[in-house]
Amino acid sequence: MYKNIRAVAKTVYGAGSFNQLDEILAEKRRQPSDFMVFIVDNYFKGKELENRVPAHAQDMVFFVDVDPHEPTTHQVDALRDEILQTKGLPAGVVGIGGGSIMDIAKAVALMLTNEGSSQLYQGLNLIKKPGVYHVGVPTISGTGAEVSTTAVLTGPEKKLGLKCEWTVFDQIVLDPTLTATVPRNQWFYTGMDTYIHCVESMTGHLKNAYSEAYGYKALDLCREVYLGPNSGQNPETDEKLMVASLFGGLSLTYSEVGVCHALSYGLSYVFGTRHCYANCIIFNQLEDFYPDGVREFKEMVAKHDIYLPQNLAKDWTNEQIEKMVDVTLALHHMWNHAVGPDWKEKISRSQVRELFERM
Repeated sequence: MYKNIRAVAKTVYGAGSFNQLDEILAEKRRQPSDFMVFIVDNYFKGKELENRVPAHAQDMVFFVDVDPHEPTTHQVDALRDEILQTKGLPAGVVGIGGGSIMDIAKAVALMLTNEGSSQLYQGLNLIKKPGVYHVGVPTISGTGAEVSTTAVLTGPEKKLGLKCEWTVFDQIVLDPTLTATVPRNQWFYTGMDTYIHCVESMTGHLKNAYSEAYGYKALDLCREVYLGPNSGQNPETDEKLMVASLFGGLSLTYSEVGVCHALSYGLSYVFGTRHCYANCIIFNQLEDFYPDGVREFKEMVAKHDIYLPQNLAKDWTNEQIEKMVDVTLALHHMWNHAVGPDWKEKISRSQVRELFERM
């Protein structure tokens, strides 16, 4: 069976396009009592963007802290419960922030119409009902969450996404000026998520012309941003990285991620390590699987003098490593793409453990 993917219904792109958000939302405010829920990265609390959020008097605004850990099922359930118990069902949910905030917004939009804890829906096509209208506004580029069909959450038993056709945003607002204040290291770690997405999506068994078309262009844009003559953080590269993130998300949607993401899920589950940072730590050790990609990645790290920790594994317990291995090997779809349908005959627990011990 081929994937039958639902895409983002509407996209607005361009410097200053965030100013159109109120006009966009007005179409969904059909009754005077209709309200919106804004979920905003706590990073912007007290900053200029806080005053630009187009919240009306009846709206709810949550500034959500996603540092230092990944979004959790508990966090999503608590937001859902507070919204429903305070005001009822909103006309829409707007996520303004990075990949974690956008994933929380997608998950909350779904859980407002589906009963029980979000941990019940971690997996493929487990959601029973469409969510409410939801909008994504990325303020950092790289995760591809703005176009993905997944809202990745860490639950008490696993880290896995709520993945279905209703997860994808109804509207996205791509304003590259919103990324101008991203701290340099985070700009790098998150942008590398796009780079790694594309390396993985285009070097596995599920790659195809569709995923390659988006992936190759995204890689070209990443090279211009991180290795080109005008590399670094500036208005030109902010635009390029925002488009690269979009294309990288589309590339993996019709292909799959691979070894780095499988290991990253394990690291994030056990230690709460932020996804993009975890990917960089891990990808730096994967020459066996992605030699060309890792070589180029290391050039980018050196050019921008980016810190990546070494010798982390020396402080890990055997129990922690074994749990990471368990989480990693449970991601069959990633290994199937990266190694092939016979991956269980080629990849052993000891091999995966050794990859973690390299870190």
